[in-house]
Amino acid sequence: MADLNPNLPGDDRWAREALTKLAFAAVTEQRRARRWGIFFKLLFFVYLVGLLVLAWPDNFGAATVTAAAKNHTALIRIDGLISSSTEASAKNVIEALRKAFKDEKTVGVILEINSPGGSPVQAGEIYDEIKSLRQQHAKIPVYAVASDVCASGGYYIAAAAQQIYANKASIVGSIGVRMDSFGFTDAIAKLGVERRAYTAGSNKDFLDPFKPVNPAEVQHLQTMLDAIHQQFIAAVKQGRGERLKDNPDIFSGLMWTGEQSIGLGLIDALGNSRSVAEEVIKEKTMVDYTKHTRWLDRLFDSAETSLSAALREGLGMEGTTQWR
Repeated sequence: MADLNPNLPGDDRWAREALTKLAFAAVTEQRRARRWGIFFKLLFFVYLVGLLVLAWPDNFGAATVTAAAKNHTALIRIDGLISSSTEASAKNVIEALRKAFKDEKTVGVILEINSPGGSPVQAGEIYDEIKSLRQQHAKIPVYAVASDVCASGGYYIAAAAQQIYANKASIVGSIGVRMDSFGFTDAIAKLGVERRAYTAGSNKDFLDPFKPVNPAEVQHLQTMLDAIHQQFIAAVKQGRGERLKDNPDIFSGLMWTGEQSIGLGLIDALGNSRSVAEEVIKEKTMVDYTKHTRWLDRLFDSAETSLSAALREGLGMEGTTQWR
């Protein structure tokens, strides 16, 4: 550093330089501290915003729209796999249905379904709730609209509506029950793996994928699937009534296009949510009541689902039954 005053004695110049260096060091440290302070403040702000987003209430803006609307058509979307751990769960759909029917300005309800199916329990609960709400609010009609896919459990829910509409290219049907499993008997023998399973109860290892197929167990499983299938068939017949054609293929698990489904009585006509609101319900103003799960709830639900899966595996409860 250049000498600020070359006329000063050597000791004075050294002291002056030392003080200058200390002053610059203090300024640099203040700047560094200020930068770190800004960084931590920004970090805290991002953290706070993240918490607010995770805890943001469902359909925050929907309530305002509903309050401002006069008469309207209530729209509830059932999208994706029907399961207790997805947005298309019975809990979410039923909550949305009750909110829609409770609103005095609701003229009609549209269930827009785009689902390949899922849990028979979840679909059954939604079906029963629709039937119950229709009895309590006889003046509010319920219509189902099939989007890309309205199959299996998705169609089970649609059958509770007064009428079903679909696009001519929609996939409709799949009225059947399926349970997936697998077998590793030959694989572990080739790999030289020794299977060790200890149970209490002669049938606790029911359908164990690491043991040979037991015909008695398969028969018992088939009896269960047939019973659930009959529940499905009874619900569809109750919902569709005489509109269903006398065709055994309808309940075989086959699927059809929306256009083909009209001739089978699976749907009533071609249409979409907008056309049903405008031409059938006669109220084009639509309010979306679909319940969307908050990110924080999804996090807890995911953890709960993982824990449940681990418990089922530990208890030997492999396999899931689905309507698809």
